[in-house]
Amino acid sequence: MKTNLLSPDKDPMGAAIADYFNHRKADKLRVFSSQFEEDEIPMNQLFRPYDEMPELEQIALQIAEGNILDVGAGSGCHALALQEMGKEVCAIDISPLSVEVMEKRGVKNVRQINLFDTHFLETFDTILMLMNGSGIIGKLENMAAFFQKMKQLLRPGGCILMDSSDLRYLFEDEDGSFLIDLAGDYYGEIDFRMQYKNIKGDSFDWLYVDFQTLSLYAAGNGFEAELIKEGEHYDYLTRLRWKR
Repeated sequence: MKTNLLSPDKDPMGAAIADYFNHRKADKLRVFSSQFEEDEIPMNQLFRPYDEMPELEQIALQIAEGNILDVGAGSGCHALALQEMGKEVCAIDISPLSVEVMEKRGVKNVRQINLFDTHFLETFDTILMLMNGSGIIGKLENMAAFFQKMKQLLRPGGCILMDSSDLRYLFEDEDGSFLIDLAGDYYGEIDFRMQYKNIKGDSFDWLYVDFQTLSLYAAGNGFEAELIKEGEHYDYLTRLRWKR
């Protein structure tokens, strides 16, 4: 697993978040992939308050308890909502500009750190991974390393709250069948690259994983996956517990 941090010149999302926070507007945050056409991320989605969040995110924030770790916290919208609920949260991100914005927005405990940093060994009751939180796993082959890290970070009785999506709908034919190459790479393994103005980020792997596949990998690594809620479009929220 990669343990790198971003520098400002390789941090397009952080630059977009900083612009939106400082000026209440931002240029297009462009997203490129070898598998899809160019897309963009609307900045207002990253600053939405609790009552504008999707139901899956609201449920996750409601049931998160104890000492909470918000992974890939971005602009800090989830961490701020948790603080407003009176909950204890540590927000982490690899983006220096995002961390700076979170500090200015009032997130009390925020750090620029990579989840997989070998020196990051604090323990938590809830590990929160939202807005397709499975993405940072990158590829299915990284699942074992991911769950091993979770065992280091979870307190007894703790859990991971993660959302993801099943991309099979992208391969659905008119007759309802699915045209997926079972001999190829897993269909939820995507490569992305972002650009904001003249700031170009490096390419990175991102994992969308269906619940059945996640459950199988979880079981193989000593975890139990519980389906908390399904969304409106192939997305879902799961709770993962370590079966000690």
